[in-house]
Amino acid sequence: MLTTILTGSIAELIGGLALLLLGVMATWFRHRRRAVRTSADSQAVAGRQARTYTLLGIRAPDGHPVHLVSARTAGTVVTQRGPTGRQRYELTDALLADGTYAAEPLHRYR
Repeated sequence: MLTTILTGSIAELIGGLALLLLGVMATWFRHRRRAVRTSADSQAVAGRQARTYTLLGIRAPDGHPVHLVSARTAGTVVTQRGPTGRQRYELTDALLADGTYAAEPLHRYR
């Protein structure tokens, strides 16, 4: 009787171990892929100088202008969550008096 129970459960045990092994391999692959992608992104950013952009037309709750640090080039459109929802800004080469670059809101030009 014990032999029958053991032989009947071996197939389920092997199947469970196979599923566990597949889950571990999938998790490892996803983690490795994410690490490679993050490494490639950081190397691409390392080659460019990061700039500080001032988001025009939006203020922080304390009244100061909102800044965004980015290594993206001028002409790139970024989305920022503001008090009225998500707003899109275009990064520019326009240098402001405080030494930051301007990020113009696109919703003004509709």
